[in-house]
Amino acid sequence: MIEASLQTGQLLTLIIMAVALGMDAFSLGIGIGLKGIRLLDIVKLSVIIGLFHIIMPLLGIFTGQYVSTLLGGVATVAAGGLLLLLGGHMIYSSLRGEDVPSFNHRSVFGLTVFALSVSIDSFSVGISLGMFAADVLLTVLLFGFIGGLMSIMGLLLGRKVSKGLGEYGEALGGIILLTFGILFIL
Repeated sequence: MIEASLQTGQLLTLIIMAVALGMDAFSLGIGIGLKGIRLLDIVKLSVIIGLFHIIMPLLGIFTGQYVSTLLGGVATVAAGGLLLLLGGHMIYSSLRGEDVPSFNHRSVFGLTVFALSVSIDSFSVGISLGMFAADVLLTVLLFGFIGGLMSIMGLLLGRKVSKGLGEYGEALGGIILLTFGILFIL
């Protein structure tokens, strides 16, 4: 009885952590969706984000306790910096119109930058989880599934809203990313 309640408590804790980590993917998804995105790109980006939400905590878990104290804050600041750059570029691109090439979320580089920016905090969480007796497979699969699912929800929501906003959608998406980047750094 006590063992079952401990397992339920651990599962609930992991779900809450996965949702908290997935909120970055959700907010980024809204920002990118506001720019306008095809359904195929939504699937690709969400799968990549889900994979990064599996790989990054795994890397963190295997990195160990020593690195935890060194990289905990650095990972969050790096993610904030990436979001600041992406958001600033989206705002600049929307204000300048067609003159400025937009950041391409369809390219391998663009997919990697977006996925890394929302999953880098999973690395530091993985380091912390490596110090505890958490079920590694369950943890990373849960993080990946929920991260991918939340990015799909954000991308679809942003896409739907962008149809009503027209050309201002990209600027609003940039403002959202810029805001989250500032919050990460502070």
